Amino acid sequence: MNNFQNKSQNKSQNKSHQGIEKYADIINLPRHVSKTHPAMPVENRAAQFAPFAALTGHGEAVEETARLVEERMELDADVQEKLNRRLQDLLKEIDSHPDVSITHFIPDEKKSGGKYVVTKGRLKRIKTADKTLTLEDEKIIDFEDIIHIEAIEPNPI
Repeated sequence: MNNFQNKSQNKSQNKSHQGIEKYADIINLPRHVSKTHPAMPVENRAAQFAPFAALTGHGEAVEETARLVEERMELDADVQEKLNRRLQDLLKEIDSHPDVSITHFIPDEKKSGGKYVVTKGRLKRIKTADKTLTLEDEKIIDFEDIIHIEAIEPNPI
């Protein structure tokens, strides 16, 4: 061992020895057991050292504020016209229940805005009066939420 390690080791041994000497008169005494209070169960003892959240719910509120949402896009007249034509074409093909890929907006439940998602599925029905389309899994999508729709080839089994 080098000289530095020896000095360091000696210092730590001296400190720990000095600490024990302070309590030499009580170090070997038996632990006190109360005659009036029963011993606390181990499960409850651990609970007193559990972290304490002074601001309950604050962490969740901060996370919710930081969560990003998108604004709903306003489609221009040309895009809206193409979308309407595509829906009319799909209405003509509804008996064959074509597979479709639909990009649509889902409003956020807690904030203004939402997110755009792509949903794929087999088209079951189009209700022009309600301005909705329904997929075979019973998912209903409003026309006003759709920004893109296309027929896709079904996956071969």
